[in-house]
Amino acid sequence: MAKLSLFERRRRRVRTAIKSRAGDRPRLSVHRTGKHIYAQIIDDNDGRTLASASTLGGKSSGANVDAATKVGKDIAAAAKKAGVTTVVFDRGGFLFHGRVKALADAAREGGLEF
Repeated sequence: MAKLSLFERRRRRVRTAIKSRAGDRPRLSVHRTGKHIYAQIIDDNDGRTLASASTLGGKSSGANVDAATKVGKDIAAAAKKAGVTTVVFDRGGFLFHGRVKALADAAREGGLEF
């Protein structure tokens, strides 16, 4: 078995902790790259995506804090439209600061509870 990277170990640890306390709440998953940031609300019971938002092809482009804030507001609006109010936040293997924190704060301001 190959040794896992620090990022992969952190991602698995976060995902395991989330599964234990999620209950029936959907998961708000965040992924960031050097150029974009993505967010999607996933229902793990059905295995389907309920809502998504990203900097791809939208008015907000780039991978800075302002773009992450816009994506956070967009995912909150899409979640309301899909009838989702409470979620569990999945930061993946990313540390909770900078763009990931900006997205989470904007989603909370938009009405999502986590």
